[in-house]
Amino acid sequence: MASATSVTSLADEVNCPICQGTLREPVTIDCGHNFCRCCLTRYCEIPGQEEPEESLTCPLCKEPFRPGSFRPNWQLANVVENIERLQLASLRGLGEEDACPEHGEKVYFFCEEDEVQLCVVCREAGAHGAHTVRFLEDAAGPYREQIQKCLTCLRKEREEIQEIQSRENKRIQVLLTQVATKRQQVISQFAHLSQFLAEQQSVLLAQLERLDGDILKQQEEFESLVTGEICRFSTLIEELEEKNERPARELLTVRCETRKCRKPEAVSPELGQRIRDFPQQALPLQQEMKIFLEKLCFELDYEPASIFLDPQTSHPKLLLSEDHKQARFSYKWQNSPDTPQRFDRITCVLAQSGFTGGRHTWVVNVDLAHGGSCTLGVVREDVRRKGELRLRPEEGIWVVRLAWGFVSALGSFPTRLVLEKQPRKVRVSLDYEVGWVTFSNAVTQEHIYTFTASFAEKVFPLFGLWGRGSSFSLSH
Repeated sequence: MASATSVTSLADEVNCPICQGTLREPVTIDCGHNFCRCCLTRYCEIPGQEEPEESLTCPLCKEPFRPGSFRPNWQLANVVENIERLQLASLRGLGEEDACPEHGEKVYFFCEEDEVQLCVVCREAGAHGAHTVRFLEDAAGPYREQIQKCLTCLRKEREEIQEIQSRENKRIQVLLTQVATKRQQVISQFAHLSQFLAEQQSVLLAQLERLDGDILKQQEEFESLVTGEICRFSTLIEELEEKNERPARELLTVRCETRKCRKPEAVSPELGQRIRDFPQQALPLQQEMKIFLEKLCFELDYEPASIFLDPQTSHPKLLLSEDHKQARFSYKWQNSPDTPQRFDRITCVLAQSGFTGGRHTWVVNVDLAHGGSCTLGVVREDVRRKGELRLRPEEGIWVVRLAWGFVSALGSFPTRLVLEKQPRKVRVSLDYEVGWVTFSNAVTQEHIYTFTASFAEKVFPLFGLWGRGSSFSLSH
């Protein structure tokens, strides 16, 4: 197919010199120049020309010609038709939106009433004469603005998704690292345990071997002693049986002696005690297994955090113990200075130290025997201390609340949790890098709730109380 440039060049060669458009019904005059029939006819009808048959001249070369000498140029008409066909095909090949499908002309305008694109010929047509017709760029302006707004929203959404992807990929990498570390810890601990078990097995089997030998030895001694006693009593029995056969006169002179047999024991008391005491030899194994399990759970779990309550943040209605490990609610306000760090509306207190990374855990012993509530979790360092504060993640607070026999997770919308047993000891675990705040029953190990967050600044343990007699204490 001819290129767009070559087709355009050919089209320029078949333009009418009068209208500068493509030749329509081309005719040739005496000088050999070609014009549209309608254009040349109008040219010959110019007002004021006298004796037109003698005075008309070619619009190009000014050579005289006779109006009646028009000769249709059918060959040129075929060439023009072929060029237009190639031009339309070229326009369609470049994109149908650039050319009018009806006239093959380039589209410049847009009709707002009919919402169609127009070329010059379409615009001049009567169908759009009374309509609002604008240039394409002007008409496309509002659409471009709408597209730009959509692009802005989509780019923002894409950035948020990319941020989520980046955050989650980091979280996955942290988890993979933690799993690899746990795997190495398990291998190391079980290797140590395997060595210890092999040693303990050797010790216990050796002790059992010695007990086995001592039992067999005492069995031999017992058999020897019993055999001797049986022989002795058998001899005495034979003697007495022989005397018993004698006449009555001789029996009167026989003296009969009774002898008691010695009752030997097959197992000596000392050996029996050793056998009974053998389970005690497994106590080191039992103790070692307990240490192993505690150490393994410790290394696989979170690092116990040493938590102390910060009196500078404590609400005036909270009474803190001297060691800053316990708090009790009181309706009586304490004489506490109103510092920027202190909560003045919600009855809460923070820990003295916060966390900027790592995996930490602490246990809270909750006493709500007289009613009331207890709030536990973590907060961002910049959490608002003054005025009303909504306890939810959007405010930088991730907490659960124990109150009136039930537990609620204070998310964007509070969620009441269904638990098998009301916890009295709650374990709070923080995985800073992964972004987990997990609550569990420290006694039964039952999972209570887990918040998922993305931490970027320091976070502190938070504790809250409400209600007469409610209290809590901290432990590892």
